[in-house]
Amino acid sequence: MTTTERAERTEPSTVAGEREMLEGWLEYHRETLAVKCAGLDEDRLRETSVPPSDLSLLGLVRHMAEVERGWFRNTLADEKARPIYFTDADQDGDFHPGPDDTWDEAYATWQAEIARARELAAPHALDDFGAGRRRRSTGEPYNLRWIYTHMIEEYARHNGHADLLRERIDGATGD
Repeated sequence: MTTTERAERTEPSTVAGEREMLEGWLEYHRETLAVKCAGLDEDRLRETSVPPSDLSLLGLVRHMAEVERGWFRNTLADEKARPIYFTDADQDGDFHPGPDDTWDEAYATWQAEIARARELAAPHALDDFGAGRRRRSTGEPYNLRWIYTHMIEEYARHNGHADLLRERIDGATGD
């Protein structure tokens, strides 16, 4: 999607079974973030909220690429995938795009991580435990149901941020 295209969303089913419902809501929230970014140029995608925050739509997309990677590649599949945008020196590097970082790259990376997440989740049942990272405090594994629920929560929270950013940028509102 270029920034001039208008993204579309698919409404989640109201009568689906558990897995279809979870996957439907996750897709809906992924699509919502794309909708919030649609139609903006590079400069507007980099606009931050209000000081001291450096939150931007571009940063949110980069962050969600990292989140998809962390939960599906590292927690579910134990791929031990390295971070894309953040480093030990800048733990919030996903939120700090540099002058050479572009929307096209961030969007493509985010979409690639989503595609990989779908691929990794497909063969698993909701009760299947991830092979990787465990909860630090208890050592408990995460099952796919927990990962889906957490991803929905993560997107929903950040889509609220995206709502406010978009309204600040050009006055656009909506769900």
